[in-house]
Formats: sequence, structure tokens, C-alpha cells
Amino acid sequence: VFLAVPDDSVLPTAKLVAAAGKRIPESVAFVHLSGALPLAALKPLRARHQIGSFHPLQSFPEPRPPASLRGIVVAVDASSPLLRQRLARLARALGARARRVGDSDRVLYHAGAVFASNYVDALLAGGVRLLEAAGWSEKDATSGLLALAGGTLASVRKRGAVAALTGPVRRGDVTTIERHLSALSGLATDSRSRHGPPVADAYRMLGLIALEIAVEAGLEPAAAERTRRALTEQPAATRRRRRA
Repeated sequence: VFLAVPDDSVLPTAKLVAAAGKRIPESVAFVHLSGALPLAALKPLRARHQIGSFHPLQSFPEPRPPASLRGIVVAVDASSPLLRQRLARLARALGARARRVGDSDRVLYHAGAVFASNYVDALLAGGVRLLEAAGWSEKDATSGLLALAGGTLASVRKRGAVAALTGPVRRGDVTTIERHLSALSGLATDSRSRHGPPVADAYRMLGLIALEIAVEAGLEPAAAERTRRALTEQPAATRRRRRA
């Protein structure tokens, strides 16, 4: 039995089901579909039943056909090897690949999924808004950035994330980075913009993460240090230092 309920409802639902006691045969197993919750979310049922977790590493903003599970990873775990094997077989029957993710790893696993799914959506939405601020229509901005993102994903798939990195941080192009930050900071003063100071802060934060990857990809230390300063200093402070 799969408890397909929101995360906050898994434990209360397990308590309600456990209250049925012997009316439910011990042979019935219960499985939650959460990516972040441990097996302990089903603890009320564990005394009489096998319990497990089955989390498709896929996004479902709306109902999707079974084909959307083909080729994906499904994170599985269970209180017994037998149930874990059954869940792995179910994943394979759906065309997916099963991978065991235990309680100690589930939160990091789910956070990684959030970066690759929810935050990609948020970043694309931010990019669309920036192009709209430059006069693009939402349709044109979305179409253009989706093509760009698709090319990036194809490069990551072919070469890996480190080798696929491009852009001003990868090149150590400090001038371009400073121009970006100046423009993004200026959006906060534009009453027509939906942006505030956080957009520049997000650029800096993501730039520093990209810088770590750029260094791993071979960006020379001197260029990396200049890039780090550009990403951590305020544009006004940078200009004052240059005039001095």
C-alpha cells in the first residue's frame, strides 16, 4: 500500500492506519513516496508491517503518463531486504533504475534533487524576467532561454558539469561580471522592475559556486582571485578602489 499523501501527512496517516490493528493482515506492506522523509515516518506501522520508501527522481507539476518514469532513478529503501527487492523490481518494471537511499542520506539526496529541479525552474524564471526587463516578450524570453538551457544540459550529459561550464566566470572575465552586477543592482531602483536587491545577491552566490567549478576546470589562480573579488565586492566599492 502506497501512502501517496503530502509529507506532513505521512506520519498522521500511518497512525490512523495502525489503529486498524489486526483488521489489516501482517502481510501488507506500507510505503511512502517522500524523497526527504526517513522510514521512521511510518514507525506506527512497523510493529506489524514491513515499511518502505519509493521516490521517483522526477518532477510532477501535473499528472504525467507512466512513460515519464522511463530512464529515471527511483530511490528505494525498506525495513526488510525482501520489500526492498520488491520495490526495486517495481522500479525496473516501470522502466526506471532503482537505487537504495538510506535514512542517513535522504535529506542530502532530496536537497540535491531540489537544486536540479525546483531551483532550475526558479533560475529560468529569473532569466526570463531579466529579458523582459530588456524589452523581450515572455514567450520569446522563455523560448530563447529554454534552447540555451537545453544546450547546457546536453553538454553536461556529454562532458560532465565541470567540463561543460562556460561564461564569464569560467573565463575569469571580471569586466563582464562587474557590468552584470552593476546592471542588476540598478534594477532595484527601477519602479517598473519586479526585481529587488536579491537578484544581484543571487548572481554573486551562484557565481561563487561556478567559480569553484571553474577552478576545477583549470581557471588559473590569479584570474580566479580577481573573479572572486568581483563577485564579493560591491560595484561602488570596486569603482572607488579603481579611482584611488
